[in-house]
Amino acid sequence: MAEIQGKADSGGKGGKKRAKKMSTKIDMTPMVDLAFLLLTFFMLTTTFAKPNVMQLTMPVKKTDDVEDTKIKASQAMTILLGKDNKAYYYFGLNTPNDKSVAKPELKVTNFGPNGIRQVLLERQRQRPEPIILIKPTDDGKYKNMVDILDEMNITNQKKYALVKAPKDDLELIKESGL
Repeated sequence: MAEIQGKADSGGKGGKKRAKKMSTKIDMTPMVDLAFLLLTFFMLTTTFAKPNVMQLTMPVKKTDDVEDTKIKASQAMTILLGKDNKAYYYFGLNTPNDKSVAKPELKVTNFGPNGIRQVLLERQRQRPEPIILIKPTDDGKYKNMVDILDEMNITNQKKYALVKAPKDDLELIKESGL
């Protein structure tokens, strides 16, 4: 509470009467209480940011009697995640054991909106149901894998898979010199 002291005696000497300065004392307890009430109110009524989670469908564990899924070379597109934030891609399948099929033409792009996204959209226009094989290399970064999964969602790709990059694809990168 605010407290004001009363008038003091002028000291008994004659002459001009001066008003003594009065000190004020303000009790801050109610203001502190109000601050804590407001702080508590805002903490309890605030909604916290919910984390965004990407939905991934994981395959079941492979058993001995189940064989690998076969895909058509005409539907396949392979994306290799390389070093220096580069995305190497080619259309079809890389089958080095089959000498009747020529090696695929390897191209390089980046992870920007005018890079791999445009390639995916163009492939989707050419082939309505493409199958994208994403193969991260040892030189690639985790960020690039997250970026390519985001691009799959942005371009609305229905069928894609994360696959271990075989030695044949790594040799294809070295041979291309890109």
